[in-house]
Amino acid sequence: MRKSSHVQYDLQYHIVWATKYRYRVLTGKIAERTRELIRQSCNSMDVSILKGSIGKEHIHILVSCPPSLSVSKLVQQLKGKTSRVLLGEYKDLKKRYWGQHLWASGYFCRSVGYVTQDIIKEYIENQADEYEENFKIIG
Repeated sequence: MRKSSHVQYDLQYHIVWATKYRYRVLTGKIAERTRELIRQSCNSMDVSILKGSIGKEHIHILVSCPPSLSVSKLVQQLKGKTSRVLLGEYKDLKKRYWGQHLWASGYFCRSVGYVTQDIIKEYIENQADEYEENFKIIG
């Protein structure tokens, strides 16, 4: 559970994205620099990396995000910054990706949690039995 000034939250996402054309370019110094850039970006957005791995052509990360940050904005920031910096620093990448796009468009995202939908429904259902509706007034 994480906290900010007015909210407690536990929002976790598994995010995966790949290099354009699945080229296997995330090795050695490039992989290390990519990890460093992702860590910096996440830190600046108050995102905790719970687990992560960098394969030769894709990245998996499990993150905990504040509710004020959408997953799409997070991925946009991560892909944008890493692409811009890596293409600027590594001339071999710039030759291969001459169109300025290191990453394939799109990404995979799945929310992760410890409470199932059924448990939440049961919790809400047992708050009070005054109404047989999907959205009760219990006060």
